[in-house]
Amino acid sequence: MSSDESPNVPAERDRRHAVREKAQQVQAQQLRARAIRRVSLVTLLIAFIAAAAVLVTWVVTSSAAQPLSRPANVKDDGFIVSSVTGAFGTEQAPETLEDGAATLETATPVPTATPTPDPEETTRPRVDIRVYVDYLSTGAKDFQVANVEQLSKWVSQDAATLSYYPVAMLTAKSNGTKYSLRAASAAACVATHSPDTFFAFNNELLRKQPDVDSDGYTDAELADLAVGSGATSPKAVRSCIESQKYATWVKSATERALKGLPDTNGVALTAAPMVLVNGTPYVGALDDPKEFAQFVLTISSDMYYKSTPTPTPTPTQ
Repeated sequence: MSSDESPNVPAERDRRHAVREKAQQVQAQQLRARAIRRVSLVTLLIAFIAAAAVLVTWVVTSSAAQPLSRPANVKDDGFIVSSVTGAFGTEQAPETLEDGAATLETATPVPTATPTPDPEETTRPRVDIRVYVDYLSTGAKDFQVANVEQLSKWVSQDAATLSYYPVAMLTAKSNGTKYSLRAASAAACVATHSPDTFFAFNNELLRKQPDVDSDGYTDAELADLAVGSGATSPKAVRSCIESQKYATWVKSATERALKGLPDTNGVALTAAPMVLVNGTPYVGALDDPKEFAQFVLTISSDMYYKSTPTPTPTPTQ
């Protein structure tokens, strides 16, 4: 009979049931582990996003709390030369410069008729000379070295206003040190804290210009050069230069110049140096002072005729 096998059936059923329960337990454990991993990943992701949000908020808040530093004594992103003292050292003052520098007044034509006096015309109009300068530009050095003598003479004679506009177009040409940008920021520091020595420092930066694709001067060396140029308030000048206080302003000023230059007929900065005389770009040789002087004298003559009243004829008796 088959009754002998019947006692084994429940035992076999129990074993299968136990195996199924074990499998279900293992599966449940695996599902719980997966769920825990998913929750952990989501938690980490949320924490990362929150940390990033905090960082962005801090950066934005810090930027808002520290507005763009703007140098003093600046007009239309340029600095007017208030003194030429020190550009030639103590051995040569502007009054003792040689006669090689052209004199604007001697070249101004004199009208043959006697004009009616104008009570509002008390002084002869001065020529406005603006130089957009990158302190790593070899052309800027050539122009400064060739023309510094006559520029100084014109300013000292009150025949011209001279302004320099520091820009940074060659920032990538100094092995990653951003010398062009740092030098322009240093010039803004001197113009702010020691305006009377700005021209002398500007002249030193160009006369002792480092080579393109070199590291250029360090911030400490730029500060030494400024102090050596006679800068007053040396501690303030040094701190300003070494902190690159006006670097961001120089970037903004350069971007504005690339879009358009003030008081010009749609002229924009395309290269440095760019020299403007009464808003007209000079396109002659940068290292030829006679050619530049002739250009300035021509502009001066045109300005003189425009500002001179029309002569009133004398009635005949």
